[in-house]
Amino acid sequence: MDDRLFFDLRATHNPHRWYLPLSPQVCVGPPGSMFMFGGVGLASAIAAMERTCERPVIWATAQYLSYAKPPSVVDLDVWTPAVGKHVTQARVIGHVDDREIFTVNAALGSRESEISEQWLAMPDAPRPQDCEAGEHWRGDDGGLHSRMEVRLAKGGFGAERIGNPEVDGRSLLWMRPRERYAIDAPMLAVMADHVPSGIGNALGKNAGGNSLDNTLRVRRIVPTEWVLCDIRIHGVHGGFGHGAMYLFAQDGELMATASQSVIVRVRETPQDR
Repeated sequence: MDDRLFFDLRATHNPHRWYLPLSPQVCVGPPGSMFMFGGVGLASAIAAMERTCERPVIWATAQYLSYAKPPSVVDLDVWTPAVGKHVTQARVIGHVDDREIFTVNAALGSRESEISEQWLAMPDAPRPQDCEAGEHWRGDDGGLHSRMEVRLAKGGFGAERIGNPEVDGRSLLWMRPRERYAIDAPMLAVMADHVPSGIGNALGKNAGGNSLDNTLRVRRIVPTEWVLCDIRIHGVHGGFGHGAMYLFAQDGELMATASQSVIVRVRETPQDR
């Protein structure tokens, strides 16, 4: 495990401008219609802000405005309208040429404090090695999903629970990057964007969604190989769904929380394709 990024974020001569060449490895969708995974947008913005501001992210929220497709290049402009003694308020605009793809607002910083408490406990879950592997409903298409290893501790992933809805709308997924990248704030942002995968599990349908937003709040990041993603779908109505995720290290440490709203999409079943 090392400190490389999961995506190819590159610096420029301007410390407030970064760019991200898009390859299928950071995209999702069917062949010929792939687009950048929303979590990569938030993650790359977090990485850019942390490097520009030289401070760790406290929270960051992304609003997804459009789709970026490979092999385009996403430019990320970092703005720091308020820089304090302990906290920087920052913003990133991600765009392809003049077309805005996402906007991320965030706060970064740290303060000396001896207080470290956690009231949200990690749910009981079997170890990753004792869980079945979860496969994305589209299979290994060479995109981003093929780079993430998922183990099912509770519920299903993608189309695995058709006809059998999860009554509490909850799923527990162990997740890690297959290439063993470090578990840091950008990596947690990528994982957090899997909230839509809980839609199908909650409904008992081959369903998911496109993210409208993604908010990550970082508590404390500790070394861990696997992350337990506790996904809770709160409700679906009018074609939209809302849910949250709690991200735990293997030792039970709550590292971050996340929440999203999504456009719900019910897909054809694998048998119909």
